[in-house]
Amino acid sequence: MTKKTSHKKALQEQTGVSQPETINQAIIDAIRNRRQEKPTTLQLIERILEGDITALSRAITLIESTNKAHSEQAHAIIKGCLPHANKSVRIGITGVPGVGKSTFIESFGKYLSKAGKKIAVLAIDPSSSITKGSILGDKTRMEDLVKDTNVYIRPSPSGESLGGVARKTRETIILCEAAGFDTILIETVGVGQSETAVHSMVDFFLLLKLAGAGDELQGIKRGIIEMADSIAINKADGENMKAAKIAKVEFNRALHLYPAKDSEWQPKVLLCSALHDEGIDTVWETIDKYVTQTQSNGYFEQRRHEQNKFWLIETIKDQLHADFFNNDVIKKALKVQIALIEAQKTTPFAAADYLLQLKPEL
Repeated sequence: MTKKTSHKKALQEQTGVSQPETINQAIIDAIRNRRQEKPTTLQLIERILEGDITALSRAITLIESTNKAHSEQAHAIIKGCLPHANKSVRIGITGVPGVGKSTFIESFGKYLSKAGKKIAVLAIDPSSSITKGSILGDKTRMEDLVKDTNVYIRPSPSGESLGGVARKTRETIILCEAAGFDTILIETVGVGQSETAVHSMVDFFLLLKLAGAGDELQGIKRGIIEMADSIAINKADGENMKAAKIAKVEFNRALHLYPAKDSEWQPKVLLCSALHDEGIDTVWETIDKYVTQTQSNGYFEQRRHEQNKFWLIETIKDQLHADFFNNDVIKKALKVQIALIEAQKTTPFAAADYLLQLKPEL
């Protein structure tokens, strides 16, 4: 007796198993159309004010673009959003590579999110043009924060000078505030002049340090200590705790040697372990006390005004620099003057005077 072979299909409907509902095609089309459309300037402003993250990202991309039309649209968007900005606390976070900035920001961000805050995380990283990435380029370091609906993370634009990155980050802050983010975290790579750039656009400047790294008091930039409103010694846990406590004492001694701040605030030295979410609440409590004190004595608003004046001058400098070196006449004459300098037929100062006279309208 021949046994019949049963030919079953690979995909076969089983009785008693409900089939998944088909996704509404209208919803799919609406999402696709929304992504493909090019919203007007007014539409982008309205959507940003509604907290639309897609619109916010589009606008920031316009800010980062070198296209003239994009820049003009970006300026119009910033102008429309400006009346709705300045309603956040801006916090700068710096520290050398390896200090645990990404881990700290994730732990700190999660703490703030649970407290009902809306957080935007930005970066100042002019080195990204060399490393082909940015300090926030690897979002996998902050897996939980990336998935948090109260958090928006924007890596630093690559291929930019420090001045360019800083200016665009400052403009991005305005848009994030208009979109409803009440806490702005700005991370810096912790080398070069990036700390100064961050300090010029934040309300509170936090320096992250490691205990036992050999630079508690030596090899550390004096200027960064002067800028810091507080120092947080990270990785203060387990076997590191003893060294962390010693470092805290040393930093406290050092801070008392610096002149008093205009803010009338005495910088604190804190211990924390971002990996274990320990001491993070104390960091926020310290920042909150600082904001309360400086808003009370008028320094908070005064510093914001000073920062605006600083960025006015910096923007003018950047524009004059771009106009000068993008001029075709200047480009040709510059090559000639460089050749003359190399041939020792003129000096850099004489060449500069000659080039500046070629474009007197500047």
